[in-house]
Amino acid sequence: MSVYRCEHLCFSYKKGRPVLKDFSYAFPKGITLLRGYSGCGKTTLLKLLGGYLKPDSGALKPPVDADPFSREFRRRHVSYLFQGLNLLPLLSLEKNLALCAEISLLPKKIWRERIDSLLEDLGLAEFRKARADTLSGGQMQRAALARALLKNPSVLLLDEPTSGLDDGNTEIINRKICERARDTVCVISTHDARIAEIADAVIDFEQIRTEAL
Repeated sequence: MSVYRCEHLCFSYKKGRPVLKDFSYAFPKGITLLRGYSGCGKTTLLKLLGGYLKPDSGALKPPVDADPFSREFRRRHVSYLFQGLNLLPLLSLEKNLALCAEISLLPKKIWRERIDSLLEDLGLAEFRKARADTLSGGQMQRAALARALLKNPSVLLLDEPTSGLDDGNTEIINRKICERARDTVCVISTHDARIAEIADAVIDFEQIRTEAL
C-alpha cells in the first residue's frame, strides 16, 4: 500500500464537541499540507495518523503492514516533529540523534552515516557536540527535523516545522523536506505560507465541516 487511508474518522476531546467528524482521506506519497486556524483539528489529525491518539470511530490504514496504534508502528515507521521539538536539553545534538536511532532499532553503522549526512546537509555539523539548550531557535528546529528524518520513516508528520523561523532557516528546512519526503507519506500542519510552494496537495480545514467550526 502506498497511501495512508483515513476512513470516516471521528474524534472528540470532550463528549459532544467533535474536533473531527466523518473525516476521510487517502494521503499519498509526497507532501500534504494541513492548513487552517488554530484549534481546527490539524494537530489532532497528525496525532491520530501517528498513533498517539485513537479515534472515537472510523479506521486508519497505514502504508505499511502494522497496527497504527502499536508501539512498533511508532518506533519503526513513524517520525513526528512536535511543536515543542522535545530535544533533551542537557545532551549534545549528536547524542539526541543517536538516542532516537537506538530507540528506532537502527543498526549503528547506518545511523552513524545518516547522522553525519543530515548534520552536514542542515548546516549543523559544527554544532554536533553542543548541548541542545545552547542552540539557537533555528538550529534547534533544524536539529529536530534531522531527528525526524533519521530513520527514513514510512510516515513523516511535521507540526509547524518552520514556526517563528526567518527566511534563511525556512529555506533550509523546505529544501530538506523536499529531498527526503517525496518517497514517504509526509503530512505537515502549518500556518506558514512559505511552505505552500513545496506541497503536492493541500487540505483546508476551514472547509471541513465539524461541530467545532
